[in-house]
Amino acid sequence: MELRQLEYFVAVAEESHFTRAASRMHVAQSGLSASIRALEKELGAVLFRRSTRQVQLTAEGEAFLGEARRALSATSAGRDAVAAVQGLMRGSLAIGALQCLYSLHLPTALSGFLTVHPGLDVRLQHGGSTELVDQVRAGRLDVAFVSRPARFPDDVNVAPLGSEALVLACSLDHPFATRRSVKPLELADERFVDFQPGWGTRDLADAVLAEAGAHRKVALEITDVHSLLDLVVAGLGVALVPETFCHKTNRAAFVPLDGDVPAWETVSVTTNPTSAAATAFLEHVRVPPK
Repeated sequence: MELRQLEYFVAVAEESHFTRAASRMHVAQSGLSASIRALEKELGAVLFRRSTRQVQLTAEGEAFLGEARRALSATSAGRDAVAAVQGLMRGSLAIGALQCLYSLHLPTALSGFLTVHPGLDVRLQHGGSTELVDQVRAGRLDVAFVSRPARFPDDVNVAPLGSEALVLACSLDHPFATRRSVKPLELADERFVDFQPGWGTRDLADAVLAEAGAHRKVALEITDVHSLLDLVVAGLGVALVPETFCHKTNRAAFVPLDGDVPAWETVSVTTNPTSAAATAFLEHVRVPPK
């Protein structure tokens, strides 16, 4: 089994099309197809269901995909490790992050890091914590900065990044706006604005309110911080958010929660083994150069 076969297989799986995969890999379609057939013969299994319109993974292909991605990620990490020893630090670094990550200012961190390592090809994407951790596990991301869930998978490395209090965000004319604090149980009858399940603050808010016995209904689900705050400002609902969200608008009230409420914690998640580029970036983030 050759690495090139694994690369071709992953490309076809992600493109669901042999022609697009061949174009992506800069190879003739006949050569790519022959490589996939040889891989299937070696594994003794059909990896794709082929039709004139679409290519889909079989159950065997689904099982093989994660392992193929991990193998390619480990190989990339090995190349990066050698390059790092030679002082080259070239290759790629794929980063995932939550929106409005106040414990880390990514633009500043990346700017400084790329000044030191200009040959590195960096890719950045936003998403929810669950999605980003899954992409780290699949080898699509080298590092992700996410909120800490109750439990992480065993096959990733996790390190603390920062923490902050969870507060209530409400419109300025809301009855809670002038309060010094509010108990989570008092929020049971409120209409909520929140992110989708799998986003860190949503999962934490669900847990906090459930623990207090305040079972809620999220009426408005969004995927970005600015929309959430706009809806809160308009009086369409309240939200539980990290306290640093108060820096994003002066048109909403941010009220502390009363009682022993868990903090919103952020962490870094990396592949195992961690790529040399991700290791260097985390060192840069935690001990930025003077």
